[in-house]
Amino acid sequence: MKNFMDDNFMLNNKSAERLYHEYAKDMPIIDYHNHLPPHEIAGDINFKNLTQIWLYGDHYKWRAMRANGIDEKFITGNASDTEKFEKWAETVPYTLRNPLYHWTHMELQRYFGISDLLNPNSAKGIFEKTESMLLQPDFSVHSLIKRMKVDTLCTTDDPIDKLEDHLKLAKSNPGFKTLPTWRPDKAMNADNPKLYNEYLDKLGETANIEIKTVSDLIEALQKRHDFFHEAGCRISDHGIEEFYAEDYTQNEIDSIFAKVRGGNELNFEELLKFKSFMLIEGAKMDHASNWAQQFHYGVIRNNNSRMFMQLGPDTGFDSIGDFSVAKTMAKFFNKLESTDQLAKTIIYNINPADNEVIATMLGNFNKGPVAGKIQFGSGWWFLDQKQGMIEQMNSLSALGLISKFVGMLTDSRSFLSFPRHEYFRRIMCNLFGTDMENGEIPNDFDLVGGIVQDISYNNAKEYFNF
Repeated sequence: MKNFMDDNFMLNNKSAERLYHEYAKDMPIIDYHNHLPPHEIAGDINFKNLTQIWLYGDHYKWRAMRANGIDEKFITGNASDTEKFEKWAETVPYTLRNPLYHWTHMELQRYFGISDLLNPNSAKGIFEKTESMLLQPDFSVHSLIKRMKVDTLCTTDDPIDKLEDHLKLAKSNPGFKTLPTWRPDKAMNADNPKLYNEYLDKLGETANIEIKTVSDLIEALQKRHDFFHEAGCRISDHGIEEFYAEDYTQNEIDSIFAKVRGGNELNFEELLKFKSFMLIEGAKMDHASNWAQQFHYGVIRNNNSRMFMQLGPDTGFDSIGDFSVAKTMAKFFNKLESTDQLAKTIIYNINPADNEVIATMLGNFNKGPVAGKIQFGSGWWFLDQKQGMIEQMNSLSALGLISKFVGMLTDSRSFLSFPRHEYFRRIMCNLFGTDMENGEIPNDFDLVGGIVQDISYNNAKEYFNF
């Protein structure tokens, strides 16, 4: 029987162990999609305790605590940091077979050297030990990032963001790159005219353009897109329920924009046309700047209306959707490819039923000279766990080229989440190692180990060209 989380954790044979320890383990990290706050990176802050760095804003943990019957007071409420941590420690033993159990103990080991299991009996000692450690200079945000060998990280930023923190970090050169990511969802989401027009006013102020027409809107976005590029941005990101690829005329779009800018609600058909137009125009900007574009699709958000009204978005009330996406996705990419304006693209699905759809969609639009131009994104959100990662990699292997895969990202709001790259690498090495042990791929460590290193780091380095 193996010991829990020893050096060969999740590595189930000698080939897997060698692939991980000799090829994957020491590769740097490119975390090309996360939700880390840029001001906390620029400020190189120290967190006061584990609650602040672990539980503030982590809706993964919040969902588990709610499932364990913990009162909201101890999750997002006004309980003390100590009380909230105790309730998390009370929950952890019941997260067995959930990735939270693994992540929790990996983070305690990798950052704090703590191998004790977190539970109500150990909570006080762990909280107090880590509290004193977190206040030390070598536990500042910069130190935590560099300790995990992070080469580059990309935050998620709105077009109206002035990127002051990114510019400050670029000048200070802390030993890793912090780059912005263009996230223009609010410029497209015209469902609520009041909120949309308030956003457009802010965008116009930031771009110094009065937005009266849809042409003004595109001009303002292009101006901000150029500014982001100058600040080092090389990726866009879009959080969409589904792909939008309706046919439209420019006159229709002009009329639709005038309607919503006038404060009037759009009907369903008008919304689809407008979102299609905006998604296409944004993709053209990305192509012209030689960026990569990311599409995270398929989430049903804010399902619990009472809790949404109480806590707002991103608080743990989202779930997997079951949208039919293949035809509209193909139509969207074909619209861009037909005019040779399809940028490098990463597609993330949240419903595992779409794995083979995505894996086969890549082949329709891949072309040289970019290897793996259209990427099947790593297991995302509800799928960034062992089985989700395995199924994503198996689908990509069978129907595409896993050797050109750009690998893992954290998608996290926590500075302790970088061991998720290790988690992914161990799972990947076990997949390849098992195939080697079974004689299904050659027992050639130069070949297989090289591919492991490419997926861990090299492919992303070449693909994004940071």
